[in-house]
Amino acid sequence: MKIGICMKQVPASDTRLKIVDNKVALEDAKWEISAYDEFALERALVAKDEGVAKEVVLVTVAGADADGRLREALARGADRGVRLDDPAFQGSDSLGIARVLAAGIKAEAFDLVLMGKQAIDDDEAQVPAMVAELLGWPQVTVVDKLEIKDGAFKAWRRASGGTREIVEGKLPAVISCEKGIVEKIRYSSLKGIMLAKSKKIAVQNAAGLGIDPATVGAGAALVTNDAYGLPPARPSGRILEGDSATRVKELVRLLRQEAKVI
Repeated sequence: MKIGICMKQVPASDTRLKIVDNKVALEDAKWEISAYDEFALERALVAKDEGVAKEVVLVTVAGADADGRLREALARGADRGVRLDDPAFQGSDSLGIARVLAAGIKAEAFDLVLMGKQAIDDDEAQVPAMVAELLGWPQVTVVDKLEIKDGAFKAWRRASGGTREIVEGKLPAVISCEKGIVEKIRYSSLKGIMLAKSKKIAVQNAAGLGIDPATVGAGAALVTNDAYGLPPARPSGRILEGDSATRVKELVRLLRQEAKVI
């Protein structure tokens, strides 16, 4: 079995972001693998350890600056990486990214694709479902337990009201992973780091993937972000005067007329 991991590099969770000219300034940001993608990667590596998967391949839409994150994942045990990189991809919205990933997945002929339930930078959680629809594959999202056997899968996912759904189907399929799908994330060993230096990272552009540039990038984006800004400053607190009855009456008035929460 050949498992593909759709991976995204994101600003590290401890990075202090700055807003400059209504845009997020990322020049000084540290970068890491998106946390939920790490869960997907680890679940694939577990499948490889168990002999279920023979090859684990990373796929990302990014420039050469993402090679560091790819090497990190390769050092943990992934076999090779594929970076989808073309100027035409710049400014793509979620659908554009999904189109690029779907093309890369088709070119690799995966049996199973795992990815995080969402990226921790934009938190949109749209790409996994879009990729599955573009491929015409079964999909299960927000999965925290997965079994793979004999060309089929069984997935457990959280549903509303504290209930869990169990979904079964045949491969190929797209599964988005939630925290809990693995017990822990492995670290890179020194041997793994050394081996990762010789592992292959291929680069595919729009022409190689058969992608029409008009269907991706900023020009094809249906959703755009016009500006970013910091949240407004919190108003100062207010101390109510008078006896208990007076303070309660004034508090109720403020909640109803000013805060409009009752």
